[in-house]
Amino acid sequence: MSDHARTLPTDTANGLLLIISGPSGVGKTTITRGVERSIAGSVFSVSATTRAKTDADVEGVDYHFVTDAEFDRLVADDELLEWANVFGKRYGTPSGWVGEQLRRGRLVILEIDVEGARQVKAKMPGAFGVFILPPSEEVLLQRLRDRKRESEAAIQKRFAEAKREIATARSGGIYDLFITNDDLHRATAEAVAAVRSRRGA
Repeated sequence: MSDHARTLPTDTANGLLLIISGPSGVGKTTITRGVERSIAGSVFSVSATTRAKTDADVEGVDYHFVTDAEFDRLVADDELLEWANVFGKRYGTPSGWVGEQLRRGRLVILEIDVEGARQVKAKMPGAFGVFILPPSEEVLLQRLRDRKRESEAAIQKRFAEAKREIATARSGGIYDLFITNDDLHRATAEAVAAVRSRRGA
């Protein structure tokens, strides 16, 4: 069967891998969801993980749940665009699924950290990297406190990590665009416009 015979009515020729990163509390998930809603044919990348499935999780929607042995095989066979160990559980982005979506002309969205973005860019230099910045360090610290999820010690640890991540993002040559989230609506609109411009849409 030829590739042409497998095309779908929704297929387009302008697939793009979009990386969105930013420190905790910066609003990146809200912006990411805004991009997904605003651009037709957007798909959120679903990570493979070795963590246990909870009752709230949906296989293939929240994560692809795999065993440690299966994850080892994915790494050994170079089937992950990026992966990381987070508190003893591993998470990774399956490259086969991403490639298939890009061939169909989809906008594939990865919301990952700076180290993950570095791995993806090394394998797919054409990926479009966007980093979301806080208006200032003071605002970011206040946002972390306003979430009222953690102790002050945990907040300070997260704040220090956020400052380190921002510094790495600025100096790493990974990101194509930095957006300051001083207004959520404006920041989301800027991200949407940048993606549409990059895709030539």
